Amino acid sequence: QVQLVESGGGLVQPGGSLRLSCAASGRTFSIYGINWFRQAPGKEREFVSAITWRGSSTEYTDSVKGRFTISRDNAKSTVYLQMNSLKPEDTAVYYCAAGGFGPVAAMHYWGKGTLVTVSS
Repeated sequence: QVQLVESGGGLVQPGGSLRLSCAASGRTFSIYGINWFRQAPGKEREFVSAITWRGSSTEYTDSVKGRFTISRDNAKSTVYLQMNSLKPEDTAVYYCAAGGFGPVAAMHYWGKGTLVTVSS
């Protein structure tokens, strides 16, 4: 089993920044990728970004390219999502998921999510 705990969400004004963290524990050797998804009120969950657990591959959905950066600290078993130039449409619950890599891969483990609200 792998346990995932997200943190770092909160209320931020448009144009501001937040850094989300996803701390992994348990059988992390079984992880291939860590992915961030988000779900806005009344909308379906969507893929945001992904990073391989051991390599250097990353992927982003088009709407966050140039604004969000995903990174990994293996010593801390933690993946970060640096979010800059935030927009109201980025408001959502952000989830990290472990398993495959990318929007169509199978995810085997999910965190409980952290709420990001972008509002003035």
